[in-house]
Amino acid sequence: MSAPRLFRAVIMGAPGSGKGTVSSRIVKTLNMEHISSGDLLRANIEQRTELGVIADKFIREGKLLPDVYITKCILGELQKLKGRSWLLDGFPRTLEQAGDLWREEKIDAVINLDVPFEVIVDRLRSRWVHLPSGRVYNIGFNDPKVPGKDDETGEALSQRPDDNPVAVRKRLEIYDACTRPLNEYFKQKGVLATFSGRTTDEIWPSVKQYLEEKINTKLVCTAQ
Repeated sequence: MSAPRLFRAVIMGAPGSGKGTVSSRIVKTLNMEHISSGDLLRANIEQRTELGVIADKFIREGKLLPDVYITKCILGELQKLKGRSWLLDGFPRTLEQAGDLWREEKIDAVINLDVPFEVIVDRLRSRWVHLPSGRVYNIGFNDPKVPGKDDETGEALSQRPDDNPVAVRKRLEIYDACTRPLNEYFKQKGVLATFSGRTTDEIWPSVKQYLEEKINTKLVCTAQ
């Protein structure tokens, strides 16, 4: 099934919630473009663009990139996709970003993944990452073909220092505090849909059904 020309969605979920897997299923199933703020930022840093140089400086200094830079980057990327359906991943992260996005784009749906903290803590204990690409593997769930090696390059995988249980819980608490206002904002706009579960396979059927129903409704309204 293909999404209509202008179906625009945002996906939100804590680190380790399975957001990446759900995102890939959404864009593949519904033929949507995937815009990841993290991937976009990494690409700008690698290409040494004006934004990339600024972002790299902030990251090296252990500071957060100010809203104005990332917002300009994301909105500029969305301008390139006029007439295309898309899924936005990793943005917005603040109320100011949410307001800027809402003013510039008509958001049809905000998918919020709700996975228990204890599940995420256990999941991240077994997470291995190919740092250059950002590809993620989970032992026992999404294993690499060769233990300890990236499927595409054969390069070594590593674990992030901040994937230990204490650091993960702290990160999840910060994420929860930051996203609660965003959830309320999008709830008031009438576009928030929260999906709860312990695994991606448990959550995915409900996400798929919800989006297909939203898309079908929009198609009917457009045709009338």
